[in-house]
Amino acid sequence: MVTMDKKKFDLSFWDLSGKSVVVTGAGRGIGKWVALGLACAGADVCVADINGKMASEVSHEINELGKKSMHVEIDISEPDAVSAMMNTANEYFGGLDVVINNAGVNVHKSAINVTHQDFNFVQNVNSKGVFFCSQAAAKIMIPARKGKIINTASTTAFLMRSGVPNSIYAMTKAGIVMLTKACAEEWARYNINVNGVAPGYMDTSLVAEKLQAPAVYKSIIESTPLRRIGQAEDLIGAFIFLASDASDFITGQTICVDGGRTIL
Repeated sequence: MVTMDKKKFDLSFWDLSGKSVVVTGAGRGIGKWVALGLACAGADVCVADINGKMASEVSHEINELGKKSMHVEIDISEPDAVSAMMNTANEYFGGLDVVINNAGVNVHKSAINVTHQDFNFVQNVNSKGVFFCSQAAAKIMIPARKGKIINTASTTAFLMRSGVPNSIYAMTKAGIVMLTKACAEEWARYNINVNGVAPGYMDTSLVAEKLQAPAVYKSIIESTPLRRIGQAEDLIGAFIFLASDASDFITGQTICVDGGRTIL
């Protein structure tokens, strides 16, 4: 009879102590939640963001939690800068265990009004940036024969039901779901897990203005079975789980953390 290893099945299975993590887009919003949440779970964190001041402030908060941290001001649409960041973090922490591709941008225009500049802006960060961050991480993780890559997707990868134009953003986030599957299949032989988290509407500054529109807010709440907007504590657990040893047999999956929006 097969028995469970009780020594492994305890809270240490979810403990991130000793693990080093890079989080992009970690200067505010979901990225900041995730960076601080993983630090609370024991991880050392490289805080990466295009806004260096915000990244520095989050890194300082992580230091105050008693964890090692560094910050990088970076535009992830620049592959050379991404490669340099991953190598720097690897050297600083003495290893690279987890990379969370969270940085993302959006342009709220109807599809008919999207310009070439709008298209390139969103694609360069949400698609090109995530791809080359994943590639740079894998180049470090493959020789180590281990690692976790977690991509922040969105429920817009699966549905459109908010009354807000999101054509380019939705396209890039759907692409992230498939990139997650493709990289998971390709890098599984190196013991690298690649998964995604697709948040629904979360209570961050990035969506505050959108939620102030009564019609939009009503549409979101009515299409969310749990009838509320997500909070930090609702989201962080999925990232901690996917970054921890508890998820070692999970790869190529995208977990929706959305109050049930995608089941309707």
